[in-house]
Amino acid sequence: MNPRVQTVINIIQKDLSRKVTLSEMAQAVNLSAEHLRRLFKSEIGMTPVQYQKKLRLLEARRLLESTFLNVQEIMVQVGLSDDSHFVRDFKKLYGLTPAQYRARHRHAKKEKRE
Repeated sequence: MNPRVQTVINIIQKDLSRKVTLSEMAQAVNLSAEHLRRLFKSEIGMTPVQYQKKLRLLEARRLLESTFLNVQEIMVQVGLSDDSHFVRDFKKLYGLTPAQYRARHRHAKKEKRE
């Protein structure tokens, strides 16, 4: 993997709640924003912004499964501020809204115990 791409991945993963702009990421690896976007997409298959969103949604899913935080609290922890976009993006990725996902996950977990 290109070391610049790995550096950007590390920047994104360091603090998911902080929105790192494409310009900031590009500046950190001494590339133009457009060049970084193309390089990242060729290496990872998505842009840095898409990758950041995917990681945030993965973390949100993990928090839905493992905590009692409400959806708003989870959004704050993963750095998302628009609940309508969050719900839409979560549903697009997992097929359920966050509330439906949590209910189904808890129901499935309960059935496993019985």
